[in-house]
Amino acid sequence: MKDKMAREKHLKSMNYKIMSYKMKIMFLSLMLLTVHGFCTDFSSKKTDLVLWYDQPATDWMTEALPIGNGYMGAMFFGGVEKEQIQFTEGSLWAGGPGASSEYNFGNREGAWKYLAEVRRLLAESKFDEAHALANKELSGITHKVPNGSMFGDYGAQVTMGDLFVEVVGAQGKVQDYKRELDIENSMGRVAYAQGGVNYKRTYFASYPDKVLVYRFQSDKPTSYSVDYVSPHEEINAVFANNMYAFHGKLKDNGLEYETKIKVETDGKPVFEQGKIQIKNAKYINLYHTAATAYQAKYPDYKGNKFHEINDQTMQGLEGKSYEDVSQIHQQDYHDLFDRVVFDLGGSDRSEEPTNKRLEAHFTGQTDLHLEQLYFQYSRYLMISSSRPGTMPMNLQGKWNNSIDPPWACDYHMNINQQMLYWPAEVANLSECQLPLFDYMESLVEPGKVTAKEHFNTRGWVVNTMNNAYGYTAPGWGFPWGFFPGGAAWLCQHLWEHYAFTQDRQFLAETAYPMMKEAALFWMDYLTEDEDGRLVSVPSYSPEHGGISKGASMDHQIAWDILNNCVKASEVLKKDEIFRNEAMEVRDKILPPKIGSWGQLQEWKEDVDDPDNHHRHVSHLFALHPGDQISVENTPKLAEAARVSLNARGDDGTGWSLAWKVNFWARLKDGDRAYKLFQRLLKPTATQGTEMSSGGGTYPNLLCAHPPFQLDGNMGGNAGMAEMLLQSHTSTIELLPALPNAWKNGHIQGLKARGGFEIAMEWKEGKLAEATVQCTSIGTCTLKYKNNEQSFSMNAGETITLNEEFLQQK
Repeated sequence: MKDKMAREKHLKSMNYKIMSYKMKIMFLSLMLLTVHGFCTDFSSKKTDLVLWYDQPATDWMTEALPIGNGYMGAMFFGGVEKEQIQFTEGSLWAGGPGASSEYNFGNREGAWKYLAEVRRLLAESKFDEAHALANKELSGITHKVPNGSMFGDYGAQVTMGDLFVEVVGAQGKVQDYKRELDIENSMGRVAYAQGGVNYKRTYFASYPDKVLVYRFQSDKPTSYSVDYVSPHEEINAVFANNMYAFHGKLKDNGLEYETKIKVETDGKPVFEQGKIQIKNAKYINLYHTAATAYQAKYPDYKGNKFHEINDQTMQGLEGKSYEDVSQIHQQDYHDLFDRVVFDLGGSDRSEEPTNKRLEAHFTGQTDLHLEQLYFQYSRYLMISSSRPGTMPMNLQGKWNNSIDPPWACDYHMNINQQMLYWPAEVANLSECQLPLFDYMESLVEPGKVTAKEHFNTRGWVVNTMNNAYGYTAPGWGFPWGFFPGGAAWLCQHLWEHYAFTQDRQFLAETAYPMMKEAALFWMDYLTEDEDGRLVSVPSYSPEHGGISKGASMDHQIAWDILNNCVKASEVLKKDEIFRNEAMEVRDKILPPKIGSWGQLQEWKEDVDDPDNHHRHVSHLFALHPGDQISVENTPKLAEAARVSLNARGDDGTGWSLAWKVNFWARLKDGDRAYKLFQRLLKPTATQGTEMSSGGGTYPNLLCAHPPFQLDGNMGGNAGMAEMLLQSHTSTIELLPALPNAWKNGHIQGLKARGGFEIAMEWKEGKLAEATVQCTSIGTCTLKYKNNEQSFSMNAGETITLNEEFLQQK
């Protein structure tokens, strides 16, 4: 947003729209739940939206369970004698200007002066020489840092440490152990009996109160030891008035932070040898918060008054009981989570531990309830890791246990960051995307410097890897590091937010200015080829192949940003001169090409290898998430995309499998999309880096790249939604790629472009009923199979359709 007031005004506008329709949505929910035989009393209804296990976790990545409030993320293990709660805060970043006086946001000053020579070499088809020069002179720069990450002053998002809670003196056989994550209520729990004592724990993360809450209970007085272990430098640690405060800093850049824990107990807490000792307690409640000195303000990125923020957070708890905090959390969470109801029928196997259900499902014991659990789990993870005012999700959401995590636990812009937010609009969590937009705004100013220094253009860019400190330059090695299309791809999310919400104020004040600047880069960077077409030179298809005279993904992204800018300009009735220029450039861009074996070409050069099974399928951007290619409007190109997908195969990393689910859904092949979804659910315990075929799902249902990345969960959710609802062609298509495995079901609350909310029921693979609610004045064009009809609708209006009605001509 342009400023905090604008962002808050936008959020209030969204909340107003939600509240305006709350009663109608509740009525619709009641109607659907009654028709389909569900009990409307959710407090008494047995839920299967629970991940549960009969043993404590022994591994962070594959078994521990996540909670989060957007600001912080934590993983609890459920250990018996000693509980481990690993946590971090989203702005705790190593690297940046504090780590090195030479830090320059990755920019190589005057790099653009070598562009002409690189282009000359490519024109002469001297690809090796062109790549060598580009790699040397156009790549970004990092510097080694003492006590820093493997990425030097680029840095990394880092863990804040671990909280260990020991049950002092506990012994005896453990009985009736259960560890669970209830995603319908956003609650973690552990329960067991040992030595004649019954133990119970509850964990949740409150966004309104900005705290993580851990409750330990027993039916007999118990003693506990609470110990915070940090990998960072300690400035001081104090305990007074039942409040623990640890003030520390990172070793490489000196970024200061504080974490505070308020202790509430019927026992007797004392502070001894750096630990909180609590004796003879039947309960302890720990209220946990954290903040850092980081501020998303170029170029210094510091100045946040973290001590004051933590003090305010703890003051906000005064006068509130544990039950009060829990109730506030529940209300906040349910306002988001309950918007979507999804049921596929089938047998309920929730009495089996989740890890065993996952294994059985993959071996052929179909568990449709597990699939709907996976869908809703992704929504839980988004709510838990991305809320207004917080840092956006990174590669691991908000869950990171390392000071040197894979790929810096950063913001990867050549697919991963975008995929993280694919479900936000369609899965009715629009507000959760606001942190991404705030982060994008923080990148515009440094991105303009990179555009000028590396490409001598107007506008702004980001490349493959981006940190919290304005690193927008290409990566420090090619081909992986060169991807100036990142900003334009991010801007697709701005347009999509408008398309789903119809919020013109957001479009005018937030989206369009960033979109236009991203478009200016492409208007300057594209060059005319021998046929008069505009191409991206030099370019690399993300992480695959060598330097090119035109990577197809670049052309498709450039077309997309220009096309969206044209539409936005028309909506806002402004910038006619720019609009005409953008249209002219858009229409000259080299269009997608069909190659010698019927494939969609990945590059301008027809050099695709039909035996290549690389994880990236970047040249299909125009099919998804773009809309330049569709089965309806460009059937030949859609068929070429199908040929390319078949050649790439049905294997890959976690996020690659998820993207393929979406591709096949867009091609209207529900069974193939479902096959890829099943492959995504393949059980795995692999944690080492595997770049080709290691993708799958860990016992805690987090996605394995491997290692763990959250993008696969989000992409999988988006793919499931894409099978049920599509609206990218200006027509709302119901059940466009319904797989045979989902014969019966209903879903309520999915959003469609144009400002519509959809509820559907289907039986024996056929649509039985559909309800459409309009959130703004507009025309709704609905399609089911070959039947299509348009309706003029007013804000708040609801229509109910069935297949017989849709068949009327």
